[in-house]
Amino acid sequence: MNARTSEGSLAGPAAGGGTRPAQGGHPGGRGGVAVHLIGVVHLYRQSGEDIVGLRGVDLDVEAGEMLALLGPSGMGKTTVLRLIAGVMTASAGIVRVGDVDLRKLRPSDRRRMRAGEIGYIVQGASANVLPFATTLENLWFAQHGARTQGRVPPWQPHDLLSLLDLRELAHVRIAEMPRGVQQLVAVVAGMAAGPRLLLADEPTAQLTTTSAFNVMYLLRRISAELGTTVITVTHDPTMAALLPRVITIRDGRVGVDAIRGEEYAVVDGSGSVQLPPDVLEVLPPNTRVRLRRTGGGVELRNPEWET
Repeated sequence: MNARTSEGSLAGPAAGGGTRPAQGGHPGGRGGVAVHLIGVVHLYRQSGEDIVGLRGVDLDVEAGEMLALLGPSGMGKTTVLRLIAGVMTASAGIVRVGDVDLRKLRPSDRRRMRAGEIGYIVQGASANVLPFATTLENLWFAQHGARTQGRVPPWQPHDLLSLLDLRELAHVRIAEMPRGVQQLVAVVAGMAAGPRLLLADEPTAQLTTTSAFNVMYLLRRISAELGTTVITVTHDPTMAALLPRVITIRDGRVGVDAIRGEEYAVVDGSGSVQLPPDVLEVLPPNTRVRLRRTGGGVELRNPEWET
């Protein structure tokens, strides 16, 4: 089964409602691809028991959109990213990239997608680059998987570095770079094959503030100039606030969806709403509430307040 023919195409308007054309007129810009998670549940085994990692995640990301998954460690952010990357398979629900449901693909087909359509940057710069190779050699190596699948990357390594104003790094070995610069190269390597979806797990972890801002700026530039859909995981609210959309993951569910600083609670597929921590202080768990229907929605009322 071929990921592009048996499960739908990732190219053109059929890939989740269209693509955003690349800005700046660069011929290599391919635009982004939409991502949809519907009722995603994920279980994992620990000490012989099933542990619930995700409890029914619903998430819609438009083609070309850029967002951060925010939350403390252990809340399910990286699990969501790994499912979208096809590194893991959800226990239940739909994980769709474009019009391809990753749960229906064989591992080899998901690997083929990561070789071209999905760029996946794991946590830690050293895990994404070859330390004793130069930047150009790393980009060539990152493109190798796409070439073995018969795909032609949309740019040569030199061209990609020029596009992102990183030409001075071309012949520098990774081991000779500061950690923050290594992370920049890791991001560029994630784009080397010309993916329409770029996933980055904690790309600013353990970096200085200046280096972290540089990495986030590079991700924003990739989204703006190439139209690539970018999803990044972070536990740092300051870094997340640099992006136009922030999804808070709490206890394996989508808690808050913030768009340009405006926070929204999210009703999931089961009809549940995760209340923000400050609201839980007013309405602690097991509080009985009365639903008061209004013209604009529903209010939660504590009957004790009314008496």
